[in-house]
Formats: sequence, C-alpha cells, structure tokens
Amino acid sequence: MKKKIAVTAALMSLSIATSAAQAEELTLCWAAWDPANALVELSKDFEAKSGHNMNFEFVPWPNFADRMLNELNSGGKLCDLMIGDSQWIGGSAENGHYVKLNDFFAAEGISMDDFIPATVTGYSEWPKGTPNYWALPAFGDVVGWTYRKDWFARPELKAEYKEKYGRDLGVPATLAELKDIAEFFQGRKIDGNKVYGAAIYTERGSEGITMGVTNALYNYGFEYTNPNKAYDIEGYVNSKGAIEGLEFYKELYDVGTPPGSSNWYMGETIDAYKSGQVAMQMNFAFIWPGVNADPNVGGDKSGYFANPAGPAGQFAQLGGQGISVVAYSKKQDAALEYIKWFAQPEVQSKWWKLGGYSALKAVVEDPGFAASQPYAQTFLDSMAIVKDFWAEPSYAELLLAMQARIHNYVIAGSGTAKEALDGLVKDWNEVFEEEGKI
Repeated sequence: MKKKIAVTAALMSLSIATSAAQAEELTLCWAAWDPANALVELSKDFEAKSGHNMNFEFVPWPNFADRMLNELNSGGKLCDLMIGDSQWIGGSAENGHYVKLNDFFAAEGISMDDFIPATVTGYSEWPKGTPNYWALPAFGDVVGWTYRKDWFARPELKAEYKEKYGRDLGVPATLAELKDIAEFFQGRKIDGNKVYGAAIYTERGSEGITMGVTNALYNYGFEYTNPNKAYDIEGYVNSKGAIEGLEFYKELYDVGTPPGSSNWYMGETIDAYKSGQVAMQMNFAFIWPGVNADPNVGGDKSGYFANPAGPAGQFAQLGGQGISVVAYSKKQDAALEYIKWFAQPEVQSKWWKLGGYSALKAVVEDPGFAASQPYAQTFLDSMAIVKDFWAEPSYAELLLAMQARIHNYVIAGSGTAKEALDGLVKDWNEVFEEEGKI
C-alpha cells in the first residue's frame, strides 16, 4: 500500500513538473497608451486558459519606433510578440524579424477574409497586394476628428456663423468648411475663457506632422506613386493638387490653431481638447473612449466625425497595428497560441468593449455595433476611407525626409509648398536609387 502511494505521488509530481515546463513567460511589446492597458486586462483570460504568464513591455510613442526597431534589428530576444506599426511590415518581413504566418493561419482556420480589408493590407501583407501575411490585424485605427458638440449647439454661435458663412454650424462636409470653423472659433471667448479652433498634428521628431498633413494631401490629390509604375513619384507626390493640399494645411495651422502648438502630436492635442482650449481635435480614433468618459468634455459634450472630403476625394490616414511573432523568440509556439486566442470572435468582441478597436468583421459588422458607442459609426466611416504611408523597408528614411520638409514649410514658413514637395521627391528618389528600385 505504501509503495502504491509512493508511486502515485511520484507520478503526480512528474505531472506537475511537466505542466510547469510547458507553461511559458511571454513578453508582448507595444506602445504605452490606453489600448495597451485594455490589452493587459483582456490577456488575463489567455493566462487563465493557457497557463502561460504574460509580461508587457510598453514604450511611450515618441520613443516606441526607435526602441523596438533597435530591438528587432539587433536580433533581441526581449519580445516574443510584437504589436508593431503598420509601416514596419516591409522591413520586418524582408529582414526576417517576423515569423510568416500563412501556414499557421491555414492550420488553425484563421482567414484574412474575416478582417476589414484595409487592415489586412495595412497591417499584415508584404508585399502589398499579395497573400503573404506577417501579422494578425490587432488594433484598427485611423485619424478622425472630435468636436465640442455643446459649443456648436449654442444658439448665439449658430446664428453668428450662419450670418457669416451662409450655412449652419455643424459637422464639416469638406476640409474648406473645417478651416472656416477653426477660424470662426479662433481667439473667441467661451464661458469667459479664450479658446481656439483646432488642435492638429505638427510634431517633427517622430511622425506627427506627416500623420497630420496626409489627411489634407490625400484629399487634394497627392499620390505616393504612379499607379502604373512603382516608385515613379514625380508629378504624383508634387502634383498641383498635392501642392494645394499642403498650402491648405499651412493655412489651417496659421489661422486656426492655439499659440505654442508647433510641435504637437497625440498627447498634446488630447490635453488641449480635454482642457477646453479648442473646438476641434485631430487625433487617432484610439482616444475616443477616453474623450467619451472624460468628466469635462465627455458624454453629450463631444461628437466625432470622419476626416472631411477635399477636391480630390475623401480619405484619412490609417493608424493601427498588427500583432506578430518575433522570429528571434525561443517561445514561438506559445506566442502563436496567443495569436490563435486573440483571433477568436468572442475575444475580439470583448476587446472592443474594453476600449480596443477590433478589425474583425464579425465584431464591426454586427447589427448592434454602430450604436454600441457614440463614436462607433465614425470609426466605421473612417476605416472605409483609409490610406497609409509607405511600408517600404526604408520607411524610416522616407518618413524623416517628409517630417523635415513638411515641418520646415508649415511651421517654420520656409519656402513654398511646391519647393517643399519638389524637395521631398528629390529626397525619396535618392532613397529609392540607393536601394536600386529606380
């Protein structure tokens, strides 16, 4: 009897040890922002079901790209899972930083047809337009607008605006109308406080002004390349329409933004809006849950609208990220378990409820989705009109050139819009020549 008990105890001990050996400590790397906090909460379900423990490495946005791209380029083993920016996908695929997921998706029955098409193209594919997948769409995001619905509804302001512009004060249908509204509120006194028209992206150091100005450039006719000849950018990047779009963005900055806003990105625009300084705020959609819950500007005080149309159409800058398995991880099987779990419709539904932006069609096409939050319909409208920046392996060089050229013109007032875009064509051609692409 004692011998049987001893054998049973030994088998139990072996079972526990085997189970412990299978459990992994996974580290997921992402930016430090509100959605990351929601992901920590969401991931508790994965820990409970899988037995793996999740660790998180979150880096503030201004340092995120430098920190994480250095990690990838050095073959670092900090991150098992990476929620990397959409622009990283080309370099990460070609340089072997990410695990290609096609075979895994096929084995697990995960179909990219189940996700919003723009997010598959933006976050997962390389080369673009081919069924080669390096990430699962993780966080759908796009530049849109928040506005002080309560200010727009004030009878005295509505009457004054109608008299001046001949139309009602409301959500702008065009970028020209948006500039009029910004100028209308600029320097106005509301409840005894001086306010301004709009908080927009102007930051130079990382990607801010590029993520802002493209919302004007696209809608005036800017194209990254000749659609019939890759990397043929002359006359597309610096087209007549693109020049007019850049001039528009400078005019908006000059006539409708707060003083001292020459280097603003996501955080500064959020702060300006929540503190009651501006009538409108340009920002990625990720901020909307926080705005809606804010005690000062939340609830019925705020409204949301998609980036308005310009003379050449209606588009908006894509944000958001896909989740990838890092090729240097020693725990790839466990990391793939996380992606399989994360792709489940019930998990994606909970992700949306916690403040994450699901890209799964089963969530966003649910009949109740549009009414689930005040900003849900605007998110859908915005994701339907997205364009994205280059996802080339050389995207960092391309981005730095654009940041400098645009900031020098819009903020510093150096030269003309044509000179800025002609210079950008020169910069980008030099990059593509060095890569042997032209």
